[in-house]
Amino acid sequence: MSEITSIAKKWEDMETDVLVKIFKELNMIELAPVSQVCRLWRSACSDPLLWNTLDLGLLKSNFIQTRASPFIWVDERSDRKLSKLLRIAMALSHGNITCLIFHFNLYMKDDHLSYIAERCPHLKRLVMPAWNRITKTGISLAIRRWKELESLTMPSIAHPPYIMEEISRNCKNFSSLKIMGNFDVHFASTIASYLPNLKTLSLRCSILTKEALLFILDCMDHLEILNVSHCFLLESLSTVGRKQIIKEMDCAILEKARKLHEFHYCMSTSCVTCQRMISDEGLMRWYRYEEWFWRQDEVGSLALGGDYGRLFDEGCLNLGFRN
Repeated sequence: MSEITSIAKKWEDMETDVLVKIFKELNMIELAPVSQVCRLWRSACSDPLLWNTLDLGLLKSNFIQTRASPFIWVDERSDRKLSKLLRIAMALSHGNITCLIFHFNLYMKDDHLSYIAERCPHLKRLVMPAWNRITKTGISLAIRRWKELESLTMPSIAHPPYIMEEISRNCKNFSSLKIMGNFDVHFASTIASYLPNLKTLSLRCSILTKEALLFILDCMDHLEILNVSHCFLLESLSTVGRKQIIKEMDCAILEKARKLHEFHYCMSTSCVTCQRMISDEGLMRWYRYEEWFWRQDEVGSLALGGDYGRLFDEGCLNLGFRN
């Protein structure tokens, strides 16, 4: 028999796509030293296939609630940990991140947001449910950098016009909005005024007024998908200042919703999420429930799922940090 010669490739000679498949199994803490081996490995560690989405959905701030604005106090060590993670992610991603996901108990500062905005110029989707420590100036400056932004998940805020105006001016492809919190007619009219071409709106698990819902259905002519599942739907009574909870969807609302491609609603006493809304009196205490619970949405394009990916996993919470 003729001799069979085996040719083994060295690591430094491997194709980039093979390296990328291998490095996909690592988190960002593990990727950091790997990226320092050689130019080829650093190039593979920065491949867009690895960095399309940065999901920090497990990272939370160490905080306590306060009575004064911003209503939380965050341990300085939490800020340092977040800063370190962001430095690693931004250095390796080379501007390739298009989707950023943050936990509802991750409280960034303007400095963090500015750092991200400068290094993620092609961001298309932002999931950031906590804005307590972010100022109007901070979020406005970030939005001005994100010209390609298409989707935003945000908390309810008292004065929404400033942010909707920034989105209208700077994000020409913006089409999808999710609000986590109260939604009244002021918020509804603001969206209708500044984002008339909005395609998708999710208000699930919010305190929603009937007036606001009707306003959206009457005025948002380009809206295709609306989700009001598990909402506390309130209707004003003739008595000034009093409201009652609507327990069944009004036929007039359902008729108006026929023009939509998708209309999601759930007001069932047998629904676990509706039961939790009732138990929490309309203000969902997400921290009481499963880690994946807040990530759900009946609108497929807005659901985050329970898979946090490999870039940031539980190992990143414990590796590489010494405060």
